[in-house]
Amino acid sequence: MKISVVTTTRCCASTIGDCLASFASQSHLDREQIVIDAASQDGTLEILQAHRDQLAVLVSESDRGIYDGLNKGIARASGEVIGFLHGDDVFAGPDTLASVAAAFSDPNVEAVYGDLVYVSREDSHRVIRHWRAGEYRRSRLRWGWAPPHPTLYARRSLYDRIGGFDLRYRIAGDYDLMLRLLMRLSGRVVYLPEVLVRMRVGGVSNQSLRHLLQKSWEDYRILRANAVGGVLALAWKNLSKLPQFVVSSRRTPSRRSR
Repeated sequence: MKISVVTTTRCCASTIGDCLASFASQSHLDREQIVIDAASQDGTLEILQAHRDQLAVLVSESDRGIYDGLNKGIARASGEVIGFLHGDDVFAGPDTLASVAAAFSDPNVEAVYGDLVYVSREDSHRVIRHWRAGEYRRSRLRWGWAPPHPTLYARRSLYDRIGGFDLRYRIAGDYDLMLRLLMRLSGRVVYLPEVLVRMRVGGVSNQSLRHLLQKSWEDYRILRANAVGGVLALAWKNLSKLPQFVVSSRRTPSRRSR
């Protein structure tokens, strides 16, 4: 089973090499990495070009934001399954894609996801938050639940059905896409109770109070637009993240590749 992994980059010269190495280390061989760069000027493109032979697609041009870049990647994907690995992120280990592929061996499975850890920008082994997603139940969507987007893999046929990211959302477009995807499933969703991705902190949604407020407003609009819930669902969505900061002193095993 071929898995397409879409990577978007924008001025991430300090981390993109680790991201590429993480993908290259995967034991599942039927895969492709598609990189959409937002016309970076910090050396990111030069690093990508140096690894051009391992990339199925490399595009570097101005875009309308990260979700525009992800849509470009989806359009160019040739795999039966599509997932995402951003330029600051790495897989938790060399068998991540193998675990995903094994779950999709059941033709009734349409989506697969797992757990995620947020790590320090300076030390990707220092865990700051541990997002244990838990089992999927459609009823949980009405309480603001969603899986960690960087761990979500879905069949290409689902994107053909629901479309890509809605560019009206600047920060929470991934939440909107996940709601649309999970509410229109005709098959099974599989939860892998293991860390799939190590994600460096410092995303756009957490950069300032203004961004946090904008994300909350977008989340509320998305809940209403998808007829999932309202203020209570938004409140629970935010409060449910608090346990993620209670991190065990035992570090999650991983292969450092970034």
